[in-house]
Amino acid sequence: MPLKNVLEIVISGVGGQGNVRAAQMLGAAAVKAGLRVRVSDVFGIAQRGGPVLSHVRIGDVHGAMVSAHSADVVLGLEPMEALRAISSFLKPGGTVVMSTRPVYPVEVSTGKASYPALEDVMRTAQMVAGRVIPLDATAVASSVGMPMAANVVMLGVLAGTGLLPFEAEYLRASIREYIPRGLEENMMAFEKGLAVGKEGVAEA
Repeated sequence: MPLKNVLEIVISGVGGQGNVRAAQMLGAAAVKAGLRVRVSDVFGIAQRGGPVLSHVRIGDVHGAMVSAHSADVVLGLEPMEALRAISSFLKPGGTVVMSTRPVYPVEVSTGKASYPALEDVMRTAQMVAGRVIPLDATAVASSVGMPMAANVVMLGVLAGTGLLPFEAEYLRASIREYIPRGLEENMMAFEKGLAVGKEGVAEA
């Protein structure tokens, strides 16, 4: 564990990406490992398609919410939502794991607003973070026949970074518990993410 005995993680995305389920699995894995954990979710106006933030605090914690600019990790399931979380929560030198596939809001689809270039999002993330691991998590999940398992891929990447205070097997156990359907594909998605996290870069 870090010296402060707390690991603070913010998971950001939009409704329908499995943000909340990922936080639940991460929290359950910490409990299985015998650690104290607090999980809290914040939803946007629309649950499906609206922004979702999940706060996961592992270790000697009491409150459920991550304070501003104190997150050790931002796990971004969507680039723009990752950027929002980075600007509000990531501590200087923290780690960012970011899926690079955008989910365009209605305002962008209808031409009422513009979406920032991925290069700009990455540049901003790199200005704050000590490490940025970008990947198209949906493409990785699709490669095992389960596009909706992008959130599981991202958990695998997080486990591969070595930042979690428990072994990857605890997350595997949580996946088996929370996602019994399509288990084989989800486990493959997790393992692919784990490999990316260990390498520190996305697969070509």
